[in-house]
Amino acid sequence: MPNNKNATEFAGVSRRTVLKAAGAGAAFAAIAGSPARLLAAEPLKVAAVYTVPVEQQWVSRIHKAANAAKDRGDIEYVYSENTSNNDYERVMREYAEAGHKLILGEVFGVEDAARAVAKDYPDVAFLMGSSFKPDDAVPNFAPFDNYIQDASYLSGIIAGAMTKSKNIGMVGGYPIPEVNRLMNAFIAGVKESAPDTKFQIAFIGSWFDPPKAKETAFAQIDGGADLLYAERFGVSDAAKERKVLAVGNVIDTQSEYPETVVASALWHFEPTLDKAIAEVKAGTFKAADYGVYSFMKNGGSSLAPLGTFEGKVPAEVMAKVAEKEKAIKDGSFTVEINDNEPKA
Repeated sequence: MPNNKNATEFAGVSRRTVLKAAGAGAAFAAIAGSPARLLAAEPLKVAAVYTVPVEQQWVSRIHKAANAAKDRGDIEYVYSENTSNNDYERVMREYAEAGHKLILGEVFGVEDAARAVAKDYPDVAFLMGSSFKPDDAVPNFAPFDNYIQDASYLSGIIAGAMTKSKNIGMVGGYPIPEVNRLMNAFIAGVKESAPDTKFQIAFIGSWFDPPKAKETAFAQIDGGADLLYAERFGVSDAAKERKVLAVGNVIDTQSEYPETVVASALWHFEPTLDKAIAEVKAGTFKAADYGVYSFMKNGGSSLAPLGTFEGKVPAEVMAKVAEKEKAIKDGSFTVEINDNEPKA
C-alpha cells in the first residue's frame, strides 16, 4: 500500500492519533495455580501504527483482522492512525515501552527508522508492511505486503470482457512494488479476454486523496476509458458519475456502487496476522517474509462475488475465471509477480 523511502507524506491529512483500548480477556481463575498456563492464556498485547485513517482500503484490512483476533480473545489491540512519517519512530517506541509484544504497521516511508527501533527492542515482534525483504540482522522484524496478484489477475479477465471501448483507465497511489504488481496482474488478466485493450495509467502521489483520484479518473474517461481500475478511493466515484464501470481493489465496495463496481480483488489479512500471533505466543517469531500469506492458495486473497453483476458477465468468461482460480489454488498455474512500474 503505502510509501517508499523517498515518497512524501500525505497532503491534507492532519495528524490524528487515536488510541483505542481492547476489552479485557476472560478470567482464568480456574488455572490460577499454574503460572505457565496462566501466561499462555493471557491475550497478546498488540499495537498498530498507521499513517492513514483506518477507513483507508489497505489499512482497513489490517484493522479488520486485528479486531477479529481481539473479539476472539486472542489479543488486546490498540492503534494510532494518521501518524506522520516524522512521528512514526516515536510512536513505535512508545508502544514497545508500554509492553506490547507485537507491533503492526506500514513502514514504506520509514524503513530504516523502523528497523532501528526493532533492533532496540529485541523482545518485541514487529510485523510491518514493507517493500523490502527480511534481514537476519533484525530477527524480530518480519515484513509483509498484500500479494493479491492472483485475485487482481482474475478481476482483469472480467474487466477485459466488460470493456467495450477496449480502453481502460488505471489510477494508483505510488508506483511502488505493492501497487505495480497488482496493476500488472490486472493488465495480464485483461489481455486474456481482450488482448488489444489500451491502458491509461496514472499515479496521484498520495495514499489518501479521493478528490485527486477522482479528477484523474475523469481525465481518463475523457480519454476514452469506459472501465476504471480503482486502486485508490475516489476512482469509483468518478466512474459512477460518468456511468462507466470500475474494478475494485483490496475491499469490496459494490454495496456503495451497485451499478458501477463489476468485480473486486479482495485482501484478507487474517492468515498473515494469525500466523504472527501464533509464532509470537510460541516464541518462534522470526525475520520471515509474511507476504506469502496473502496468496490465494493460503486464503489471503479472493475475488469478490459478482453481486449485482451476476449474469451480466458472459458465462464463458466466468467459466474461464473458475478454471484459472482452481489452477491457482492447486498450484498448476502461477500468476506472475511483476513489480516493475506498468506503462500506458
